[in-house]
Amino acid sequence: MALDKELSDFLAGARQRAFRQAAYAVRRDEAALDIVQDAMIKLAVGYGERPAAELPMLFQRILRNTILDFFRREKVRNAWLTLYSGIGRQGTGDDETDVFDRVEAGAGDANEPGLDPVERVQLLAAIEDELQKLPRRQREAFLMRYWQDMDVAETARSMGCSEGSVKTHCWRAAQALAKGLRARGFE
Repeated sequence: MALDKELSDFLAGARQRAFRQAAYAVRRDEAALDIVQDAMIKLAVGYGERPAAELPMLFQRILRNTILDFFRREKVRNAWLTLYSGIGRQGTGDDETDVFDRVEAGAGDANEPGLDPVERVQLLAAIEDELQKLPRRQREAFLMRYWQDMDVAETARSMGCSEGSVKTHCWRAAQALAKGLRARGFE
């Protein structure tokens, strides 16, 4: 069983190596710092009582999984950026198309030409603002399904409701987000 001092000493010694590993993986220092901090917290909270000899392997696994989680979240965010960046550019006028069908069918490459970094930042900020306007249950369902990449059953268990309710919350959230983004000029 690791003592608090052993855990602190281990984390202090592993901090720089973990930061370099995360920075090489994600190529953004601020994101790498967040990843390392999250991994250290997960180790301390979940495995702080393990023997000190097990800490290095546990920490490596936690760090690797936290980096993978970062990439999963980025993939979903990029899919939404790409999806909503094309709302007005394609000019389909088809309001009947389900936004989730388009995401699941493949929203395109995250580095799609025509979407400059400023537009990406503005669009992400608009999406985050619109998410804050959603009712709590819709926001929860939407974030669990599409930001955290949980399936319908996992989301239903986490929210304590039926799978049908999760689908309804997600559909309503998508409609509200699309309407809000169109109102902001992302058409």
